[in-house]
Amino acid sequence: MDEVLLRNLTPQVLGILVRRGADFAAAEDAVQDALVDAIRVWPTDPPRDPKGWLVSVAWRRFLDATRTDTARRRREDVVEVEPAPGPVSTVDDTLALYFLCAHPSLTSSSAVALTLRAVGGLTTRQIAQAYLVPEATMAQRISRAKRTVSGVRFDRPGDVATVLRVLYLVFNEGYSGEVDLAAEAIRLTRQLASVIDHPEVAGLLALMLLHHARRNARITLNGSLIPLAEQDRSRWDTEAIVEGVAVVQSALVRDRLGEFQAQAAIAALHADAPSVDETDWAQIVEWYDELVRLTDSPVARLNRAVAVGEAYGPRAGLAALEELDESLPRHAAVAAYLHEQDGDLAAAAVLYSEAAAKATSLAEREHLTRQSARLHARLRK
Repeated sequence: MDEVLLRNLTPQVLGILVRRGADFAAAEDAVQDALVDAIRVWPTDPPRDPKGWLVSVAWRRFLDATRTDTARRRREDVVEVEPAPGPVSTVDDTLALYFLCAHPSLTSSSAVALTLRAVGGLTTRQIAQAYLVPEATMAQRISRAKRTVSGVRFDRPGDVATVLRVLYLVFNEGYSGEVDLAAEAIRLTRQLASVIDHPEVAGLLALMLLHHARRNARITLNGSLIPLAEQDRSRWDTEAIVEGVAVVQSALVRDRLGEFQAQAAIAALHADAPSVDETDWAQIVEWYDELVRLTDSPVARLNRAVAVGEAYGPRAGLAALEELDESLPRHAAVAAYLHEQDGDLAAAAVLYSEAAAKATSLAEREHLTRQSARLHARLRK
């Protein structure tokens, strides 16, 4: 069973049903039923036209559900006629589905879940497992999202920035359960890039590839974090790095800079350096300047302070950090690192402890606690 093929066909089949007049929520349910049938039937009886098979089965499922729902009797008059046999529509509604799933009326969590279900072709159980929530909870979230977008027409212009934000959220979920959401986000972003020519789509794809390339070197076997400076760069995925660098370079030459292109350019400079000491930190600072200009993001300013410290010394980094709100997440961790680089181990040890108490993940908390303990041990000698 080719699961990648099924996931790639999902948005196309869903788009065809909606184009024929099916309500989005009912069409999505019908497509999911067809996918279940495909998983059961195809291993022993593979179809010659997988897309046509899915469309036929999903449409029949939709009609069956419509006929048994008396509350939808008026709509039944519109969709009762079975389409004539023959090739299915070649119109690709994938892009419209991306925009629909990233509708501004949806919360971020609902938009992500709906994208994974409708465009990604994942089951509710898989999505729930990835997010570590009960399947019933995820089913309710997806049902509410589908009801929200059911009345939205496909002819409305979409917001590419919102779609990219949703995909970035998917990527940042990383891995849990049987679905690798980082890899799934890369697959979906490739799919989006195939239907829309936009430099920021390319920028996001490059950013994902470059970050994902360092994945195997980022965490120890027991789940502990490994800082960038300590990572074994021979474990980085060179093929992903080469592709990511090529993608971001092709986007940058179009001279329509966006935040994801800027972030990808920074990631490319890290990936291109043989070691942390050979990193072009001055150029990274310049790219952070561009990113701050584009977004005015406090997180970008915080990361810029680290880069300034590496490029021009820890005191310059601390001076840049003084301009930021101390309540900013990871502020204490950055301050600890810069104070340690400046030789103030006592202040750094205290700040690492403060940062550990504020950490939102167990791996980060344990890493920061170890850093604090390491410095306290040095101070006792």
